[in-house]
Amino acid sequence: MDANTDKIVLICAPHLSNKLQASTVKCEGSTESDLTTFIKENYHGLVGYRTQDTSRDFQNPLITAYYSVDYQKNPKGTNYWRNRVLKVAKEFAGQISFAISSKDDFQHELIEYGYDFIGDKPTVLARDAKNLKYSLKDEFSVENLQDLLEKLLADELEPYVKSEPVPESNDTPVKVVVAKNFDDLVINNGKDTLIKFYAPWCGHCKKLTPIYEELAEKLQDDDMVIVKRDATANDVPPEFNVRGFPTLFWLPKDSKNKPVSYNGGREVDDFIKYIANEATTELKSFDRDGRPKITEL
Repeated sequence: MDANTDKIVLICAPHLSNKLQASTVKCEGSTESDLTTFIKENYHGLVGYRTQDTSRDFQNPLITAYYSVDYQKNPKGTNYWRNRVLKVAKEFAGQISFAISSKDDFQHELIEYGYDFIGDKPTVLARDAKNLKYSLKDEFSVENLQDLLEKLLADELEPYVKSEPVPESNDTPVKVVVAKNFDDLVINNGKDTLIKFYAPWCGHCKKLTPIYEELAEKLQDDDMVIVKRDATANDVPPEFNVRGFPTLFWLPKDSKNKPVSYNGGREVDDFIKYIANEATTELKSFDRDGRPKITEL
């Protein structure tokens, strides 16, 4: 075979075959890396069937339409909605990924967006490249889906953020932070900040609670803030890598966009030594080594 005429072609799987997308896709690259990328990007077609087994194949930015029909029992009903998504997807190919999913397989994702029920028409949810969340507020239609895509790519949408109500009173040494007041109490407070992400059911979090409160009492007169945030009831900002509980971060007042993971000891003295050394302004009651300062009478 003439090397100049060799080509690699991905043939569309039968269940993805559709007049709205090409039945074959040619790989334009020539390296192993090109081939790997080509397969990942085209294996599921323009609009893939995203299941629990294949969910990792779909990378952000991603649009997912959650349907309420059973594909195994009613493939025609499922394909009807996929065709509607395909009409939009073919115009945005290469800019964003598309999928359809059964609501029964991904109920937890719907709950993340504040949905506990969806109707006969699909619910459309999106995540951008930063993993921020968006949803189609209007009833599903080709026109409304296209409008969502255009605004998403133009950065004209407000992301959905799960949040508890802002506390009416917040005068304890450990300040309660929710998603809605995060910027005010953490990002824009003009102070060094230690934040704890916790879960109410977590045993390690409960053990840390009195220690964290004692720490906040000892440092409440200093130019810093000790805060906590329930990570199960409030979305975690993407810049915080929270994979377990409790997880703590130190945020210097002059670089709040670069949180530093706290991996030190969990006793009061451990925290004080760390904060005393890292504080932008030296603490009033402790020197840089965390030793109590002697107050002259």
